[in-house]
This record gives sequence, structure tokens and C-alpha cells, in this order.
Amino acid sequence: MTLQEQIIERFGVKPVIDPEEEVRRRVDFLKQYVLDVKATGLLIAISGGIDSAVATGLCKRATDELTAETGREYMTLGVFQPYGEQEDIADSYAVAEAFDLKYKAETNIEEAVDEIALEVEYSFKAIGMSRHLSRGGKGNVKARTRMVMQYALAFDLNLLVVGTDHASEALTGFFTKWGDGAVDITPLSSLNKRQIRQIAAYLGVPDSVLQKAPTAGLWEGQTDENELGIKYDDNSDYLEGKEIAPEVREKLEKHYLKTEHKRAPIPGI
Repeated sequence: MTLQEQIIERFGVKPVIDPEEEVRRRVDFLKQYVLDVKATGLLIAISGGIDSAVATGLCKRATDELTAETGREYMTLGVFQPYGEQEDIADSYAVAEAFDLKYKAETNIEEAVDEIALEVEYSFKAIGMSRHLSRGGKGNVKARTRMVMQYALAFDLNLLVVGTDHASEALTGFFTKWGDGAVDITPLSSLNKRQIRQIAAYLGVPDSVLQKAPTAGLWEGQTDENELGIKYDDNSDYLEGKEIAPEVREKLEKHYLKTEHKRAPIPGI
């Protein structure tokens, strides 16, 4: 079995999907888990990107159906988490409106992140180093601060934190360990980016979100494809078992092997 075949089997990506069937399967998955753990609903951070938009649509369907079927209210809480002024925050609110979210909250992470960064710089000085927290380091602090706030809300409201990680991100390790990778449930994990777009169109995700360049939003001007040097079309082709350019295949597999620590259980002895 080739490495490509091993990866496809590990992530469970199908070569072709039926969006309606996939939505039904993932909504049922969310509903059953909410019931199993006796939660009162789901929390989804709505970044303004396509992944969180699709997850929001699935969550809202799941909690609406549970409410109708059980006679008790189950909630989907949409959380907006800008760092200061977020240029595309309107897209986050457009997603919430598109799926008619009743419960919404905004938690601006700027003050918390800046205070953590300052304390880290004090620590650098304490060990004899005069330096600022790197751009990548601060980006990771942003991702982890967002999760701290999500879990604080989820704990008191008895909600499950929903992740937006999917197979295209897992393949390259393009997520922050203990940041956006730290969640309770992942309804998109066996989909690649192309398939998420197909489901987004089926669910009625706003066009402004469908058409924008994917970005983790960790610093100004950042985009996934520019940072990785790999197109999502190539990434999706690889996960669907198609042939891609040898140099792109090599780059994808190099990312996969390098980031195995992000996907593996914590080692111990």
C-alpha cells in the first residue's frame, strides 16, 4: 500500500460524495453524540470561512431536529472571536443570519492575547534574551486563546465545542495543536476541501464566504495556500486518489510526515 493509499484510508475520504447524504449522516452523528453525553447543545466558532460556515449549518440542523424530536430546547451557540478589528467579521455575522442562529456571542481576544505575549517577552528577558514573540508564536496564542474562551462558555452552558478540522488540513497538519485542534467533536474530518465546498453550496452558505480565499486569520494577509505553497485542488485530488504532479505529491507527503506529532496520541512511558 502506498503512502497515499494509507493516508486516504486513515482519513476515510471518499473519491466522490453526495452532499445531501453527507449532510444527513453528519447531522445524525452530531445529534447522537449530544444525546449520548447529555449535552444541551453545540458551540461553534464562526470565523467567516467556509469550514466554520458548513459546521454551523450542520450544528443548527442537528439542534433544531433535537428540539423538535424531544420537546426540549437544544441550542447552537455561534461565537465570533476577532482579534481587534476583523476585516471580514461581516461574513461571520452573514453565516449566523443565513442559518438563523438564535444564540450568538462575540469574544474579542485582543487584550488577552496581547497580555500573554507581553508576559512571554518578560520571560525571554528573565532568561537573558531580548526578543519579541514571533509572528507564528503569537498566531498560536491567538488560536489557543480562542479555544480557552470557547471552553469557558461551553462548560457553564453544557455545550460541546465543535471543530472544523477536515482531511485537507489533517493531511498537511495545518492546524494549531491545542488550538483549533482542541475540540470535542469533528463533523468534517473525513471531507476534503473540495467536498466541503460542495456541501457549503448545498447548505446555502453565503456567496461571500464561498468565494473567499481560505485563511486561518492568524495575521494580516495570511492565506492557507500561500503559507503551505500547495493548492487545495491538488490537496483534494491527492485525497481522492488521483495522480498529481510528483513535486506536489512530495511536498504534501513531507508536510504529512513532519506533522505526525499533531495527529498522534501524546507519547508517554
